[in-house]
Amino acid sequence: MTWHWVDPVAGAAKAAEVLEPGGRLAVFWNVFQPPSDLAKAFAAVYREVLPDRPMYHRVSASPLDAYLAFLGKAAEGMRESGAFDEPERWQFPWSRPYSRGEWIEQLRTGGDATQFDPSKFDELLTGIGAAVDAAGGSFQMGLTALALTATRS
Repeated sequence: MTWHWVDPVAGAAKAAEVLEPGGRLAVFWNVFQPPSDLAKAFAAVYREVLPDRPMYHRVSASPLDAYLAFLGKAAEGMRESGAFDEPERWQFPWSRPYSRGEWIEQLRTGGDATQFDPSKFDELLTGIGAAVDAAGGSFQMGLTALALTATRS
């Protein structure tokens, strides 16, 4: 899930160096789509704890749309590299249950977790945990595995 941190053209060119013709590059993301009420509660916690981070404050009706921007940049990079056939988008919807503890542990693994002051991050996790508790202690997370793939020409 870190391809969006890579320069799209340079990343595609580097991948092309190690792939033989006919080899396939696949970059992918898991898009988390919590239940609407819980998404609103999570956004409220972020607003309260991290008021200077507005990107975390909004509740998207379709989190998938936000990831399509990453996908578009990656596709353009594959095209511009000149080393791949036309990229294809693959989508796989799925879901899984999360307990409070499992969701907190998931949040600890995110790349953005290291960007926050540790005391603020602890406060954030406490608030998120309280939101999950208020929703019954667990929830069903909707997810979409979103992939962009292209064959080395």
